[in-house]
Amino acid sequence: MKALICRDVSSLKLESGNNGKFDLALKDTKNKVDSSIDSLVNSAIADIRENGYAIVEGAISSTMASDIKRALAPWLQGKQMGRNDFEGFRTERVYALLDKVPQVASLVEHDVILRIVDAFLPLNYLLSSALAINIYPDETPQRFHMDDGDGAMNVRRPHPPIGMSAIWALDDFTSENGATEIVPGSHKWDHERQPDERESITVTMPLGSVLVFGGNVFHRGGANRTGSPRLAITPQYGPPYMRQLENMTLAVPPTVAAQYSERVQALLGYSVDSPGFRGHVNGRHPRLLVDPHYKGRKYRKDLPSS
Repeated sequence: MKALICRDVSSLKLESGNNGKFDLALKDTKNKVDSSIDSLVNSAIADIRENGYAIVEGAISSTMASDIKRALAPWLQGKQMGRNDFEGFRTERVYALLDKVPQVASLVEHDVILRIVDAFLPLNYLLSSALAINIYPDETPQRFHMDDGDGAMNVRRPHPPIGMSAIWALDDFTSENGATEIVPGSHKWDHERQPDERESITVTMPLGSVLVFGGNVFHRGGANRTGSPRLAITPQYGPPYMRQLENMTLAVPPTVAAQYSERVQALLGYSVDSPGFRGHVNGRHPRLLVDPHYKGRKYRKDLPSS
């Protein structure tokens, strides 16, 4: 089965900026460009609902991919390999990326990807994890798994995605270098069914592309049979009522989070969930930790800031 590919974003003559928004090359093409992006997003959402995944090619330029890869280089020295077969004994993982590599924020809050995620997760969802995965030569394939707890939450399948994942290719993904393997349609399976290797497809895509899929889809990292590592960055998003995989407000403390946009701060957990005030700090909005001048969405002059 051939992987589903949405329209190449780069063909829209756009460039993703530091805040994940698109800068228009020509202002008089705005309506046409907006319509094209809407079509891309809607196609991706439809593909995920039907098949469990979608691929957006050219989501960032090769220049931006190279810049991020270069910024990651100090943490990719082949010294911190996986601690078990699932992490990969020949795979290097870098966590707490937003504390180390600010450029990763442009992937985390990429406008097209968040619009896709918006269709599946509740309001005020969080960034559950953001890590780099560098698969070295001679790595073996992972076991097939789902990111929705892989059965740990005792939620019977089929069920809607609890979380959403994105895998950004900072190298070309090929059938030989450890590209992600996914099982199309597995989000619709009953609870007892397990994947067979023959049911999976290899997600080949050029660098700068991104695979987006539901946490209820079986997938795995492939084997690297080449002589070079394969690098990806994977942000994972989850509902506001569940604990994040990475403790983001400790991994990215207020002094570091202050450099990011309000959207990234909210995704990290410097936010509250409504209705109510879930996520507060000492009865106050956690954004006050990164912005002491924050007055809250419901600010009134006769009341103290929230």
